[in-house]
Amino acid sequence: MSSLYWRTTGEGDCDLVLLHGWGLNAEVWQDIVPRLSPHFRLHLVDLPGYGRSQACGPMTLADMAQQLLPQLPERAVLLGWSLGGLVASQLALTAPQRVTALISVASSPCFTASEEWPGIRPETLAGFQQQLSTDFQRTVERFLALQTMGTERARQDARQLKDIVLSQPMPPVAVLESGLDILRHADLRPALDHLTVPFLRLYGYLDGLVPRSIAAMLDARWPHSPSVVMEKAAHAPFISHPEAFCEQVMTFIRAAT
Repeated sequence: MSSLYWRTTGEGDCDLVLLHGWGLNAEVWQDIVPRLSPHFRLHLVDLPGYGRSQACGPMTLADMAQQLLPQLPERAVLLGWSLGGLVASQLALTAPQRVTALISVASSPCFTASEEWPGIRPETLAGFQQQLSTDFQRTVERFLALQTMGTERARQDARQLKDIVLSQPMPPVAVLESGLDILRHADLRPALDHLTVPFLRLYGYLDGLVPRSIAAMLDARWPHSPSVVMEKAAHAPFISHPEAFCEQVMTFIRAAT
């Protein structure tokens, strides 16, 4: 029996797998499940080591994809948010025959900034890793606050994310550290150059973790991959703007499958 938490709900003949971000769990999708479940068979997953999947220890990005693969439907649309976007992308690269389409949400193939690439400063991610061992809960709360900063409902959305974290067992520090390590070091840009499945990228205009300038840079690099930058949204557009978010997802999937 798998040690992963994996719950299936909803109707329709299209499987849609939802992969959450760093520090969180599948409850993060609670606002959009009622909107999407009449149209799709939804697969709500706690990533390995997170939430109710704590029998899994720290993993590399490739290991996480391999852990999910046995429970993946034969043909599925993958939707991944933030760190989950990297996991979904790795799955699509690992088993493209199992993936009908890929959607990344407030995610980047390379989260770390460099001279020619916008993103999170390496020292910021390193600082979070160092702080995890000294003030675990406050470090997670700071990271969650960054995800909603600048939106009209920033405090409310940050509180909702915090409640979602606290609704399930907290991930072990080692799992959170390995997740930050993935964000620091993963770079899927060259591999995704060869992706053959339909690929939608959704961004928040106010996102402080994944700069909106990435959208245009990847538009040029991947002309067959559409992108949408959602105005007034930050790093969690499915929480701040659930109706507009679901409309983008449904429109894309209808066209892609």
